[in-house]
Order: sequence, then structure tokens, then C-alpha cells
Amino acid sequence: MLDTSTFFFAFAGGILPATLWLWFWLQEDTISPEPRDLIIATFCAGMIATLVAYFVENSLRPYIPFPDRNNVGITGIIFLTIWSAIEEFAKFAAAYFVVLNRRENDEPIDNMIYLVTAALGFAAVENAVFLLDPIQKGVIVESIITGNLRFIGASLLHVVTSATIGIFMAFAFCKMPSVKRLYTTLGFILAILLHTLFNFYILISESKIFIVFSMLWIGVIILLLFFERAKRINKSCVY
Repeated sequence: MLDTSTFFFAFAGGILPATLWLWFWLQEDTISPEPRDLIIATFCAGMIATLVAYFVENSLRPYIPFPDRNNVGITGIIFLTIWSAIEEFAKFAAAYFVVLNRRENDEPIDNMIYLVTAALGFAAVENAVFLLDPIQKGVIVESIITGNLRFIGASLLHVVTSATIGIFMAFAFCKMPSVKRLYTTLGFILAILLHTLFNFYILISESKIFIVFSMLWIGVIILLLFFERAKRINKSCVY
């Protein structure tokens, strides 16, 4: 049974790093910043999306067994791909229903900003759940280590994969609807692939976890470059 203090510290351990990351990414859109209420709503929607994804994943778990790290196999890869797809669609849906389909989404970079915001809301709840057990057991050092790894690892994974979809949407911002749908689909495919690969390598080789995280940081650097490129995309289609 969880007590109030355990829940509070786990929740704080999930929310605080996510909000720090959110502040960092919002600095990429300081010229024409998005309305604060929409940012908050998107972040909260991302948090709710975590619960939706968990419900769907838990419903499918009896039919798709969790992969054995010593013998992942085709079934294991299918498991990881489906789980990645569920989470990517959940994060996208959170951003889409709050703002991506509204007129406030009036710049190419906005797609990236809102998808990153939803991803960080999603990561905040995930981080909190991962912290619950070590905090409840009183293993403070393990909690700190777990929190740090989630901070630099899984949180960045959600940002990079969701932003990947946002990048494709940004580059199709002024294109025909059919082209926009194609670009968004390609973004989803790449995001799911990246998500699956991350989970796969974490599953089969914990000893190389820092190598995998280093690749994520490279992804963040590439993402920053795409943010700069998105700022220069022609917005002549916006009236």
C-alpha cells in the first residue's frame, strides 16, 4: 500500500526533471512562443496518455509475452515494436487533440514544440512509476540512480522519437494534405523504429546502457539542428 510521502516523492521525481527539460526545449521557440495554457494542457494530456498506453499495453500482455532478454526472437521484436507504436501514437494523440488540429499551430516549429511537450508529460508519469518501488523500499541511492538514468535516457528517448514525427510534419507544413499525411506516416515509422531499437538494446545488453544513452545525446544534437532548420522553413502558406 503506497503512503502519501512515497507517492509525493515519486511524483516529484518524475515531474521535476520533465519540467526542466520542457523549459530547455521551449527556449527553441522564444521569438513567437506558444500560449502557456496550451503548453500546460499538452503536457497534462501527455501525462494522461501514459495511463491510456498502460491500459492498452496491459490488455495486450496476455496475448504477447514479454521477451526473454537471453532469447528475444521474432516474438520479442514484435512485442517491442507494438509497445513502441502504442506509446508513439498515445503521445501524438495527446498533442493532436489538444492543439495540433487548431489554428494556434501556425508555424512549422510548433509541431515539434507541442509533440516534445506531450512526450515530456508522458515521460514524467513513466519516471514517477519507475521510482515508486525503490522509494517505497527505502533504497534511496537506487532511486537516485534510477531517476538519473530515466532523466538522461527514457525521457530523452520520448523527446527524440516524438520530435522525429514533428520534424516530418514541420517540413510538410505548407504542402498538400496528402503529402502531409505521407510525411507524418514516415515520421511515425522512423519514431517507432528508433523507439524499438532503444528498447531492444537496453533489454539485451544492460552493460552497454551508457553507449545507448550516448547515441541518444547524439540524437538530441541532431534534433537541435533540425529545430534551427524548422525556424527557417517558409511559412507563406499561413494566412
